[in-house]
This record gives sequence, C-alpha cells and structure tokens, in this order.
Amino acid sequence: MREGYEGTGPGAITPDGCAVELYSRLPVGAEPDIIAAAVPAGARVLELGSGVGRMTHALLERGFEVTAVDESAEMLERVRGARTICSPIEKLDLGETFDVVLLASFLVHAGDVEVRQGMLRTCVRHLAEGGCVLIQREGADYHTNVPRERVDPAGFTVRIVSAEPVGDGVDSVHAEYVFPDAVWTQTFRTRPLTREQFEEALGEAGLRVDRYLTEDRMWVRAV
Repeated sequence: MREGYEGTGPGAITPDGCAVELYSRLPVGAEPDIIAAAVPAGARVLELGSGVGRMTHALLERGFEVTAVDESAEMLERVRGARTICSPIEKLDLGETFDVVLLASFLVHAGDVEVRQGMLRTCVRHLAEGGCVLIQREGADYHTNVPRERVDPAGFTVRIVSAEPVGDGVDSVHAEYVFPDAVWTQTFRTRPLTREQFEEALGEAGLRVDRYLTEDRMWVRAV
C-alpha cells in the first residue's frame, strides 16, 4: 500500500486503496461524452489510471483507440478490447506519443508533489504534436462540503465521510460505498488545488489550459 492509503471490503485492494470489485460495479457517467466532444474522432488515447476500464470501454465504443495504463494488474484484468500496460503513471515511458493523454479520477491532486509532477511529465512525454491532455480536477467544495452523500440511481450510496488535514496542505479523505450486499471503504491522501495553483502546476510541466470543458471547471483541456 502507498503510505496513507487504505481500502476495505471484498476482493483485491490496489496500492492506493481502490477495491477492484467495487470499481467493476460503478457505472460510467458523462465523462466519455465530455472527452469525445473535446478531441478528434478516432483519436489515439493514452488513458492513465484506467482501473477496470469503465471509461476505456465507453471510449472504445465511441471509436477511439485506447491504451490503458494502471499500476494494478488486478484492475487491468477487467479491461477488454484495449492494449493494457501495468505501470505506475509517474514512471511510464513508452517511447511513443498519442493524440490525447487522459488523466482523470482526480489523480492530479496526488498528495505527494513529486508524484503529481511525475504524472504531468508523463502526460507531456507521451503527447503528440498538436495533441491535448484532458485532466479531471476536484470540485471547488470537495474538501469543505463534508460529510456528504449521494444515492446513485443504480442503487448504491457514496459517502464522503471526512477530509482531515495531515500536514503540508494535504488532506486524508475517507469514503464509503454502500451496496445492498457489500460495503467498501477507501482512505486516500489528496492535495486541494485552487485554480491558480492547478494552472501553476501545469505550467511547471510545460502545459497550459486551453479551455475548461465543463461549467464547474472540473474537466480541463490542456496543451
């Protein structure tokens, strides 16, 4: 396990506390449509932190060519129809470039600054000329609107139970996923970033915001 990360519940748990069985159950939301609207049709996509392939499979259905990267072999075993690579994102170097590099799941908020910097360098290293990086940020009230819960139409409840400071601007977030037949928890570290701090972090990696893709500014197109 990565330091400060923990997960409980049935099945395999990844180094960052994610439960493979849980993520196999979670439905995909509007993300594939947001991505498809922001990039050329049929683009080659490098998906960093693909997990079990929730977005991978939706992007494949929309005609994209996807290479899925995750540090968990158990997660990648669930991916179908895409090339898969097992590697920590911050250490990835494939020696090739892609039209689109995707860094979703709030990974840009890694508590460890060096990990975040490594992830963004990986994005730049694999970006083809004229390509773009799509990044998912946390919502503005993610760390302050706690506790909170959401009942999904699919019949399960997501609770963000707490977000507690652990020093150096990092919070320890505890989440619960309650299904009728099982409960999973995840504890992870995340660094809140204002819009200015986020854009500064991109600039350090040689990226800049091209545009925010959603009204809440959670999805970003960077070049």
